[in-house]
Amino acid sequence: MINNKVLSIILGGGQGSRLYPLTHQRSKPAVPIAGKYRLVDIPISNCLNADIKRIFVLTQFNSASLNRHIKDTYHFSFFSSAFVDVLAAEQTPTNKGWFQGTADAVRQSMHHFLRHDFEYALILSGDQLYQMDYDKMIEAHEKSGAEISIATIPVNEKDAPGFGILKSNEESIITSFIEKPDPSLLPDWTSDVSDEMKQQGRHYLASMGIYIFNKDLLVKLMADESTIDFGKEIIPQSIEKHKTLSFQYEGYWTDIGNIDSFFEANLGLTDDIPQFDLYDKTKRIYTRARMLPTTKVAGTTLDKAVIAEGCIIGAAKIERSVIGIRSRIGTETTVIKTYMMGSDYYETLQEIEENKIEILMGIGDRCFIKNAIIDKNCRIGDDVRINGGPHLEDVETETYVIKDGIVVIKNGATIPHGFVI
Repeated sequence: MINNKVLSIILGGGQGSRLYPLTHQRSKPAVPIAGKYRLVDIPISNCLNADIKRIFVLTQFNSASLNRHIKDTYHFSFFSSAFVDVLAAEQTPTNKGWFQGTADAVRQSMHHFLRHDFEYALILSGDQLYQMDYDKMIEAHEKSGAEISIATIPVNEKDAPGFGILKSNEESIITSFIEKPDPSLLPDWTSDVSDEMKQQGRHYLASMGIYIFNKDLLVKLMADESTIDFGKEIIPQSIEKHKTLSFQYEGYWTDIGNIDSFFEANLGLTDDIPQFDLYDKTKRIYTRARMLPTTKVAGTTLDKAVIAEGCIIGAAKIERSVIGIRSRIGTETTVIKTYMMGSDYYETLQEIEENKIEILMGIGDRCFIKNAIIDKNCRIGDDVRINGGPHLEDVETETYVIKDGIVVIKNGATIPHGFVI
């Protein structure tokens, strides 16, 4: 089996400041998505679907919840060599610093990888949403005799300056690469793409940050300690020296880089035919198996709503929203264009009485919530009005942040009765 030759390395990313406040208490790969998953479940599931079962996740910021999620989720047979391990940045006698970049993270962790027998390293990002057949990419890599392969996606003129753009020859071998080109340079960087991509105006091939390296070459490249990043240094410097294949992908792919893209990716799941398909049994997304009760709904009009298990909902209306596990929504409440992440536990009637809890976990009665992200374990009182949109200026308070018109209620925050945003 070809995939027994592959070791997968998922890069957890840096501090995740563009996803703040969702990354205030957790690393980027641990951010909840689609009401019941974590971002890291996406690349791990893609690996498992391709029968790649030796997976390292590299992280250094707020890794406790990520560790817990992976420990509770990915269990394999005692007689299997399969594993999903988190490698947090660690100080050693030879290295006393944090990861400085993507390549530096791999370099500092190489001694862990080299304990395993593999021919190819599959290097992935922990903050992207997509469903991809890695086995096809690995087969193309092996067949072409390449030393490096880069997954590429056609993008349009507007998006191209935000990516590393490359050009390839008729055999899909990359001949040139430019990181985040100035718009004035783009006419020289068009590539041969499919007719469907041409019709969408997607003429430029962008790097998806998904790489395959031959083991020997990766070891050699990591010996040069002056390089710290794959996209900015390793890839541009390697193209002329090492045979590098472009593996073109034309499916749905989005980089969860900021609050706006995160919000849109989640709301996109409510479309009649979502671009990211959670219902494809050949491309399952795996996550922690929770023993939760079914969701209970009373007197609610639902329109384009995705609702996870274990919820108790008495809202008047939920429209184009994703409601996460164990969510509670009170009566006469309206929720529109909102991602509610849900709760980690239920409050019992006894706890509520003993602790004299005035505002329960979840959303209270007679509320209006629109254009919002409600992080885990929040308490929103009765008669609260949150109306996000471009009319709101960016701001941060103790309990919420407004970014690009999206109101983000912080993890565990309490919003008092009658509060208005």
